[in-house]
Amino acid sequence: MEVLAGARHEIISATSEAWPPEARWTSAAKARHRRVVVAYLWFVSNDETMVLSVRGEGRRTVNPDAVTFSGGLTLWEQDRVAALSGAAEAVGGLTGALADLGGAARRAGNDRAALTWSVFSATTQMEWRHDKETGQSEPTGRVAASVAVAITVRDFELLDALGRVLAGDERLDVRRVAWKVDDDNPAWAAVRAEAIAAALRRGRDYAAALGVDLQAVEHVADTGLLAGTGEGPARFKMARAMSAGGEIDTPSLDPVPQEVVALIEARFRASAAILRN
Repeated sequence: MEVLAGARHEIISATSEAWPPEARWTSAAKARHRRVVVAYLWFVSNDETMVLSVRGEGRRTVNPDAVTFSGGLTLWEQDRVAALSGAAEAVGGLTGALADLGGAARRAGNDRAALTWSVFSATTQMEWRHDKETGQSEPTGRVAASVAVAITVRDFELLDALGRVLAGDERLDVRRVAWKVDDDNPAWAAVRAEAIAAALRRGRDYAAALGVDLQAVEHVADTGLLAGTGEGPARFKMARAMSAGGEIDTPSLDPVPQEVVALIEARFRASAAILRN
């Protein structure tokens, strides 16, 4: 089969991902693997050029800039008022310990402080008991008050001391640990530049294989930025095991390296080619 510059579209390689709806698939689109190639040729009928589209990717592993511990304090009492009062007292004890470490309640303007906390919701719920004889559920009279808490640390020298604070309160349940790379971390600019360079290399490789020359960059666009969240398990409970000396054995919280990824799509104008099968 011969493909000339005047042909409308001819894909020379494909994936099972979606291509422009006007593109006409060839047998190459029946590739077995889902992600095999990232380029196709778009032959333009009004001149003797074609457009080559590729993707570029840049990846780096960097140290995180911050970590956030999300969880809650839960108190059980015989009535709602007592439960809420106990929860407020527990929150005061926790935030007091955090303040002793140099922390502060999170406010506009201090989001990049060394240690901040947020207390953002309080709920209550009744305890129910299932009666095996009647098959019904009935209240036990006990009420739980839960307060959601988020603690963000940017000075990782505080992590060991913070670990002792968190592990020292059995009412505190840390459900999520998320490490973060800031949006303005220089690593992002680096991986985006690497993605551009990778797209250029790939475009030149395809052009060389076709025996054509790249003439211009048509466009460069994001196809999505993929940052490792660095999240901990879906539910992370601070250990409170006792050592031989009777002290609380707290885990060491070491910063988890994060992978930052940039993905871009580039389109190049190239001289036309004649392909023969």
